[in-house]
Amino acid sequence: MSESNLKMAGVALVGMLLAFSAEAVTLIKADEAKLPAGAGVLATRGITRGPAIKILTPDLTNLTSPFDLKVAFEARGGAKIDAAATKVIYLKAKPVDLLARVKPGLSEAGLDLPGAETPPGEHQIQIIVQDSEGRSSQVVMTLNVVK
Repeated sequence: MSESNLKMAGVALVGMLLAFSAEAVTLIKADEAKLPAGAGVLATRGITRGPAIKILTPDLTNLTSPFDLKVAFEARGGAKIDAAATKVIYLKAKPVDLLARVKPGLSEAGLDLPGAETPPGEHQIQIIVQDSEGRSSQVVMTLNVVK
């Protein structure tokens, strides 16, 4: 392969990667949003030595879809985040596993999903993170999407 062909192939590959990374992700499908809400209040623990979970963006009220979803994970006490043990669940009467949809933006550092799409409405999403020592933390974020 000539040098110019290699350069063209490299430019094409970079273009495809940029197009893929800029592609919106359907976080919640319209039919899932219509499912019955989960019953009761989710109980969470108090003080924990598990990983910290910080929602960086978006502002959770009056959202418009699509939006950038950024969540940071922070291990404590020298442990590392076990990204393979992370769970992302849409809380409905029958919970919906969102892990396959968010996996492209998931890492030990957190979750980074540019262009996350959801239908209008209130959506509760639970994120569970575990560290290398088996300690876990969870957060439930409520997205209020207006359009």
